[in-house]
Amino acid sequence: MTRLWPSLLLVLVLVTAAHADVKLPALVGDNMVLQQQLPLKIWGTADPAEKVTVAFHGQTVEATADAQGAWLATLKPIAAGGPFDMTITGKNTITLKNILIGEVWVCSGQSNMQMTVQSSAKAPEEIAAANYPQIRLFRVPNKTAVEPQTDVVSQWQECSPATVPSFSAAGYFFGRDLYKALNVPVGLINSSWGGTAAEAWTTVPSLKADPEYQTMFERWDKMIADYPAASEKFKETMAKYNADVEAWKAACEKAKADNQPLPAQPRRPYAPNGPDSPNRPGNLYNGMINPLINFAIRGAIWYQGESNAGRAYQYRKLMPLMITDWRTKWGYDFPFYQVNLANYMARKDQPGDSAWAELREAQTMTAALPDNGQAVIIDVGLADNIHPTDKQTVGNRLAVLALAKTYGKGNEWSGPMYDKMAVENGKIRLSFTHADGMATKDGGPVKGFAIAGEDKKFVWAEAKIDGKSIVVSSPEVAAPVAVRYAWADNPDTNVYNAAGLPAVPFRTDDWPGCTATAH
Repeated sequence: MTRLWPSLLLVLVLVTAAHADVKLPALVGDNMVLQQQLPLKIWGTADPAEKVTVAFHGQTVEATADAQGAWLATLKPIAAGGPFDMTITGKNTITLKNILIGEVWVCSGQSNMQMTVQSSAKAPEEIAAANYPQIRLFRVPNKTAVEPQTDVVSQWQECSPATVPSFSAAGYFFGRDLYKALNVPVGLINSSWGGTAAEAWTTVPSLKADPEYQTMFERWDKMIADYPAASEKFKETMAKYNADVEAWKAACEKAKADNQPLPAQPRRPYAPNGPDSPNRPGNLYNGMINPLINFAIRGAIWYQGESNAGRAYQYRKLMPLMITDWRTKWGYDFPFYQVNLANYMARKDQPGDSAWAELREAQTMTAALPDNGQAVIIDVGLADNIHPTDKQTVGNRLAVLALAKTYGKGNEWSGPMYDKMAVENGKIRLSFTHADGMATKDGGPVKGFAIAGEDKKFVWAEAKIDGKSIVVSSPEVAAPVAVRYAWADNPDTNVYNAAGLPAVPFRTDDWPGCTATAH
């Protein structure tokens, strides 16, 4: 028996040491960028009641782990700079290296935010030129969760030709333009998942607090009840899904072998909806946003909406709810800038209803709220591809928006925006803001306007620019009451201002649209 004591003692020492180690979440690590000029939370786990010291940039702060072992220390705001080291000491010591202080942005949404640099336009040139060690990249892996998570499996990386290919293209081009304009380090946190709806990125309690979303939860409850893996129907569905995934993987492998960009179409097949679906309300907030909320950020950029287009009227409330949700969790009202959906699908000969136009309208409404904004890309889409490859323009227009509204650079940040209308002798005069130098980009006649009378029947209109106004008319409408611009899935438009930014799609009427009753 005596011979067992040394081994037993060794085991006890190892177990005790492992349990006592201070541990950090993935976000708090080597190569990270911390947000300048904001209080900085540093957090992790340790033994209950263990004291932890954080030493960084001349500051030393202490924290005590709670009964569950969680601890959090807060550093005072710091100016941009670096690289620096950070030492975290409890019963063990961790030294983090190559830390920068600068501007941190979350990049989130669905597939058009997830779309990588290697799948975007001019990928070989962009990747070769992506040598920006002061831009740091952090990719949140796709993960669903029914309960809020506190960590992810990832790490910060310096931006280089080796690390940028698989990062968000829209996020990278946004961050690159910020870095060039501000000349401070930039940290980008990409948390996006293709084909996902906004409610998946929102907390369940906030959704359930509003009766508007009761139908949504009832629909999900039924889908989950019908999900049992033992059913023959489910087995058939999974067999088809698995076959589709293998075909998609084969297409991607072929593209790699041929040294071609990964295919934008077809997209990766979606798994059958069930408890762990990426579209279930709250699942992506829990798995991919909640782990981030202690980390100080300047703001968020968002490219999403395609999956909610069929419920565009609901999106008018859903997006502000989600944004408020995030701000509440972070504890302050950071800037939130979204991408107004690109033109997509076949162009139509006549004016008509459009769910995508209604979704853009909902985005414009959200963008008008405090600390919000939008980048309009009605001119970069592709009729046959829901994923525009020109993510450089997307990133640039988001950066233009942030530089003006967040960083106070004084640049123009929006294209011409409808302000008011007046009826003048059988014509309608539309007044615009952000309209300096308003003109057609191609120098030709104004395109994209439709006009209607009390009968609500829209026809294409003649339109002429008059300073910061546009006068719209049609011989088919003697008594016009309403005008729409770019009101289609894939409108033909050409109105810009002197800053080269396209006019924001709009309508002057509030007649019920095709998604008005969809929930």
